[in-house]
Amino acid sequence: MTLTLDAPQLVDTRPLLLARHVSKTYGNVQALNDVSATVYPGEVLGIVGESGSGKSTFLRCLNLEETPDSGSYTLDLPDVGGNLFDLDRYARRMLCATRIGIVYQNPHLGLLMKHSSSGNVAERLLVAGERRFHTLRDKARDALDASEFPLDRMDAPPIELSGGMQQRVQLAKAIALEPALLLLDEPTTGLDVSVQALVLDTLKRLQQERRITMVIVSHDLGVIRTLADRVMVMRGGRVVEEGLADQIFQDPQAAYTQQLVHAKL
Repeated sequence: MTLTLDAPQLVDTRPLLLARHVSKTYGNVQALNDVSATVYPGEVLGIVGESGSGKSTFLRCLNLEETPDSGSYTLDLPDVGGNLFDLDRYARRMLCATRIGIVYQNPHLGLLMKHSSSGNVAERLLVAGERRFHTLRDKARDALDASEFPLDRMDAPPIELSGGMQQRVQLAKAIALEPALLLLDEPTTGLDVSVQALVLDTLKRLQQERRITMVIVSHDLGVIRTLADRVMVMRGGRVVEEGLADQIFQDPQAAYTQQLVHAKL
């Protein structure tokens, strides 16, 4: 008897995010120098480096807050095409409102501090076109619940909340429309260790349950090690090393990466 095996089905391995040769200067300072990144659907890319390495500038470029001097940026989505850096202000605003979520290190950048927490989440839904009050309320509640925010505080303004709770409101706002890409800029900096652990647990659970594609920037290697599948190490606006998280932490090749890892250990 002859056994015939079917050819294996090829998995779609097209990246969701492609950024190529991104450079940015501020006056005489080269903030980004020919930076490229690839992120696949459901993957978490961690970007690590000391202050001034360019990691946060690169994240702002991915959030279309900054326009680089050169480079390209694409997202593999059905209704999104071309170099996103070429979009006008309105198109950028709509794309970020509906397909890209972000959590800032400083909650004041992402939240209206004197508005209710549920209102902050609803504001993102309003930008995307939702106008029905009950739908806004229900979706805001669902997003806050998913971020493990206490629902009995959903009408409290962020200014009355702890730093950890403010980050949960930001996270709820970022995921309210189930974005294709979630960007996180030092999301646990300034939080107590126990609160950091809770926020990281929430992020890890959301990523596992929803398979959200994430790019997370941090100077804290512990944060990156907890969340990232792959790691990109930056210094002086350049990428000095990148690879799988296990390889970067267990067998770093670049001298700078070795210094970072050994300092953490």
